Amino acid sequence: MKNPLACYLVGGAVRDRLLGISSKDLDWVVVGSSPEEMLSQGFKQVGSDFPVFLHPESNQEYALARTERKQGHGYQGFKCNSAPSVTLEEDLLRRDLTINAIAQGSDGKLFDPYGGEVDIQNRVLRHVSLAFREDPLRILRLARFAARFEHLGFKIADETKQLCARMVLDGEVEHLTPERVWQETQRALEEKSPSVYFEFLKSIDCMKVLFPELDALFGVPQPEQHHPEIDCGIHAYLSLKQAAQLSDLAEVRFAALVHDCGKALTPEHQWPKHHGHETTGLPAIKAMCKRIKAPKAYQDLALLVCEYHTHIHRAFELRSNTVVKVLKSCDAFRRPERFEHILLCSTADARGRTGFEHSAYTQADYFRQALSICNAIDIAEIRNSGFEGKALGDKIDQVRASRIKSQLKGKDTYHADH
Repeated sequence: MKNPLACYLVGGAVRDRLLGISSKDLDWVVVGSSPEEMLSQGFKQVGSDFPVFLHPESNQEYALARTERKQGHGYQGFKCNSAPSVTLEEDLLRRDLTINAIAQGSDGKLFDPYGGEVDIQNRVLRHVSLAFREDPLRILRLARFAARFEHLGFKIADETKQLCARMVLDGEVEHLTPERVWQETQRALEEKSPSVYFEFLKSIDCMKVLFPELDALFGVPQPEQHHPEIDCGIHAYLSLKQAAQLSDLAEVRFAALVHDCGKALTPEHQWPKHHGHETTGLPAIKAMCKRIKAPKAYQDLALLVCEYHTHIHRAFELRSNTVVKVLKSCDAFRRPERFEHILLCSTADARGRTGFEHSAYTQADYFRQALSICNAIDIAEIRNSGFEGKALGDKIDQVRASRIKSQLKGKDTYHADH
């Protein structure tokens, strides 16, 4: 290396150290340098929109200090200035939240011109400056950070919430691409408290722009004797919270969140009942997944949970041949791991009701046992008995139903009208 560069550790790495959290990614900002100097010292340039370089030894990212100026709508259309004259304070000013706008020098000294350390101590998520409003993607990032740090007591500052609401009202969110919306949403689903992400978007009227199928659930009632929380939207939140306790998988959490989208389509004169919501919700989920470009695995699981969660709730009421039909429709014999995810979502749905958070859900065990019984059947023996084609399939299903009927006994613990 030639002359030492003025490098500062920035962003999440500094924030997480102050929170006592391990941080995988270490991002650096370089002040007073140029692309030519970076290249001369062995760095490899990887940024196209603005100069970002990889360290020749550690392979960590080093970005030149820069300022940004808005030139269009959405999160694009920024003109960057990364001249050597750009100061560290100016670089930190363009960042989203004060807790992400702290730098640390090689001597360990913090450079915190915007009060990030105090906001960390007070557990506040606050925008650095009004430049926040120039990038609507920051609304989703803010919501995601709220979901990540809610368990540590972090809250969004009132003035920041008001700023986000104004951005939504001004139509800025409508310029976000589906890919970026999904990217942030998927990451939020993986956070410790994913429901906080959607709760914040709802609170600033952003959900009706990005997730209208979910937004439509709010204000739709359900029978109070089965759903003390009554509101379908609140039930969606509660189901997501339960799913987050049952599984780390974003697919499972997403499916639990959207499983009742059909209830938003129930005619008002049928309220608070929602007969047939399991099938009326399928087009809504497909439309949502297509619009936000959710991966096929997410859509497939969400559709199966939507269509069959009530069947699973009614496990003890079903005839044995219907249990076999549910297993086949859910592709449980070929995809047992996904069927387990369906059962987890059904459990989250059952517990996602006020007062039922810790209730037993033996229907899931019933279906697990039914699947195990079916898998123990010797298919080769049936085939060797002379069955083939459709007759073989019918005979296998007949044996499956017979074994379930003879080996499984249960007691209904979940009301059919759920």
